[in-house]
Amino acid sequence: MKILHRISAVLLILSLVALPVLVSGCRATSAQPLKVVTTTSLLGSIAERVGGEHVSVTVVVPPASCPGHFDAKPGDIQALAEAALFLKHGWEGFADGLIEAAENPDLEVVTVQVEGNWMAPPVQAQAVDEVLAVLSEADPDHKADYESNAETYKAVIEETGQRLKAELSAANVDQVPVLCAQYQAGFVKWAGFNVVATYGRLEELTPQQIGELVDQAREAGVVLVIDNLQSGPETGVGMAQEIGAAHVTLSNFPGGFEGTETWEKAIEKNVDLLLEALGK
Repeated sequence: MKILHRISAVLLILSLVALPVLVSGCRATSAQPLKVVTTTSLLGSIAERVGGEHVSVTVVVPPASCPGHFDAKPGDIQALAEAALFLKHGWEGFADGLIEAAENPDLEVVTVQVEGNWMAPPVQAQAVDEVLAVLSEADPDHKADYESNAETYKAVIEETGQRLKAELSAANVDQVPVLCAQYQAGFVKWAGFNVVATYGRLEELTPQQIGELVDQAREAGVVLVIDNLQSGPETGVGMAQEIGAAHVTLSNFPGGFEGTETWEKAIEKNVDLLLEALGK
């Protein structure tokens, strides 16, 4: 019996010694980066900038692809199955099916709804505030870091916007009438151009509508047709040829063009493309 008592005592001591180790192990696990999955690089790039070292971000839709024509892959389902947070815009048709397929009962799904074109600096800054609120609620232990990162990034947005707007103003783009893909209209208007008319995807346009757009553009003296990379860069090519106008394709997502992984690089690329198309 004495031997049994001694064994029990030893086991009790070992369990007490092991308890802090187990607790420590739990803390180490909770200290791992928050796994975040986003539908687009618009959300993903902001989550990375605001989250910093405290988040691990996976973007589902490739930046040059159209989110409206995207089919999820097995790897996307696996990423969501392992994630703690899923950020979406709310207009992605594939999102509900992806969530269901992931079968992750612990997944928090948040729709980040910000009106306007996210490439435009004021809208980008608003989106930063929205993502900041989501991350701070999901991971309050690092709220102060998220707030600091957000303020730093918003300063970059303001500086970049002011600098690029000065370049565009110097080029007198307010005197340039353009025909523009509807998904680029918000950004192009922010840039200062005179948007005469907008158009949708090529498959959405009838020959009659295209003819009416060409007539309207001719009457207004349109000199530039602006397409959207993600919805089809070929849509405005024919109209530009009919009108005798220059043609350019812009991206609505960071990473759409090579070397544009951040928002500021993406917007700088768009502005460069616009000015080049005008011969500036």
